[in-house]
Amino acid sequence: MPTEKFTFEGHDGSELAGRLDLPDGALRGTALFAHCFTCGKDIPAARRISRRLAAMGIAVLRFDFTGLGHSGGEFENTTFATNVEDLVLAPGLIIGHSLGGAAVLAAAGRIDSLKAVVAIAAPFDPGHVTHNFKGALEKISAEGAAEVKLAGRMLRIGKGFVEDVKAERLAPKIAALGRALLILHAPRDAVVGIENAAEIFKAAKHPKSFVTLDDADHLISSAEDAEYAAGVIAAWVRRYLDLRHPAPPPGAPEGVIRVRESDPEGFLQDIAAGPRHHLLADEPEAYGGTNRGLTPYQLVSAGLGACTSMTIRMYARRKGWPLSGVQVDVTHDKVHAQDCSVNTGEEKVDSFTRRIRLEGDLDVEQRARLREIADRCPVHRTLESVACIHTEMVE
Repeated sequence: MPTEKFTFEGHDGSELAGRLDLPDGALRGTALFAHCFTCGKDIPAARRISRRLAAMGIAVLRFDFTGLGHSGGEFENTTFATNVEDLVLAPGLIIGHSLGGAAVLAAAGRIDSLKAVVAIAAPFDPGHVTHNFKGALEKISAEGAAEVKLAGRMLRIGKGFVEDVKAERLAPKIAALGRALLILHAPRDAVVGIENAAEIFKAAKHPKSFVTLDDADHLISSAEDAEYAAGVIAAWVRRYLDLRHPAPPPGAPEGVIRVRESDPEGFLQDIAAGPRHHLLADEPEAYGGTNRGLTPYQLVSAGLGACTSMTIRMYARRKGWPLSGVQVDVTHDKVHAQDCSVNTGEEKVDSFTRRIRLEGDLDVEQRARLREIADRCPVHRTLESVACIHTEMVE
């Protein structure tokens, strides 16, 4: 999916550096991602979450706040309020991480178009961040600004920023949010404690949801944790954004399956079928993968098993037979062609084995008939016939 770099004017005229992650197909919604103030728009968690939402048809804007990353201006001249001003655009979804999460909670009530808010590892009291300034507070108060080391980088913090975050009170703004709220937080977050999530949840009115990020760190630096957060947000937001599914293109009655590489160092693949359905494919660790999804052949086996079960159910329903349940176990292997009585010119062929369990008060004849029907499932027929695959290279 395309990503566009551009700049735009912030609240004070400073040039802000942005990145817009766009869907490949129809645009169904817009979102804004606000990063933590020690990070930037290009942190791995922001990239992964934005990519997942773009796969659903949601364009995501992420940008560097004034004086951070590639944006102009001086961070020491900013305050919490000025960062909030930079967020007041017109998205349907707004996502904030860390202090960016507090900023989106503060800004949400002023965005008329907004329908849903996500706060990731956000502090309930923005003034909480000042404990990271350690011995610099006196110097900031006396001199107006001072260098502070945060998350391994030096930032020049101004007196206005410190005073502003200390004075900010989020509770009444959260209570008056009037939008769906999702809170994501890790119990072991050493930077912003889990008690902050509890306070935000308590202050908010329904609809509100909380999902734990388990062992994730504050920056959600693990690829697996970032993928999990992205999946949770993508599943949750469908309930609140109007993501109308477009008609499938001509010649593709079931729509387009989009597979996008998720981990260039391994084999993890992100698979999307329109805006509603998503899953992962991978390889076992022994083959260089990370074992975070089904293998390609497991996906093929799943298709065969699902189609078999559906076909049996469809036939039994039409006949009015007492079939109460179906279970299909599928295994795949490469076997010698002669063992399958198949003449393909190849020494080995693919062999799928199905073990079907039928539940219900069925007689012997009904069970035998359903066994025959299993061989008529469309995927079974596809696998046993010659398929035609066309490949086009797209610029």
